[in-house]
Amino acid sequence: MLVTILKLIVDAIAVLLGSALLLRFWMQAIRVRPPAQVAQFTFQLSDWLVRPLRRVVPGMGGYDWASLIGAFLIVLLATCVFFLAGWSVQLVLLVAFERFLSWILYGFMALLVIEVIFSWINPHAPLAPFIRALNEPLLRPIRKVVPLIGNLDLSVLVALILLQIAQLLLGLAFNGR
Repeated sequence: MLVTILKLIVDAIAVLLGSALLLRFWMQAIRVRPPAQVAQFTFQLSDWLVRPLRRVVPGMGGYDWASLIGAFLIVLLATCVFFLAGWSVQLVLLVAFERFLSWILYGFMALLVIEVIFSWINPHAPLAPFIRALNEPLLRPIRKVVPLIGNLDLSVLVALILLQIAQLLLGLAFNGR
């Protein structure tokens, strides 16, 4: 019971930090300039880890590898709670890698849901163009295949379904379920 509570607390903190690091990587990878509030939040939350990592892992190919590796390290640290339950090092590493990939998929799903909410509630919200820009690399190839139906863009729905399929395949690959 105590391990479950500890895991909950550690996971909540890790998801916040890991999400900031993954967002930082994605914004840089697709060259999207964040609004000031988002940039300030993301960088203040993650600079303590990214700056030292950049000394060891420099950016290559136009990507901020320190942010991505930092996100994995956060997942790995959060997964180390399972050592208290007697898990082996190999199992903890494997679960950490699966969780890292899941976080990436869930992050993309969250961005898509946020875009849908903005489109319904306030398409002209200050953050709406930023969220659209973050989703555009995912939606552009789908929009080439899925046409508008009665001026309704179903690309977000298709992307969500594809991400859920990827999540299911990930679970099958790691857990055999």
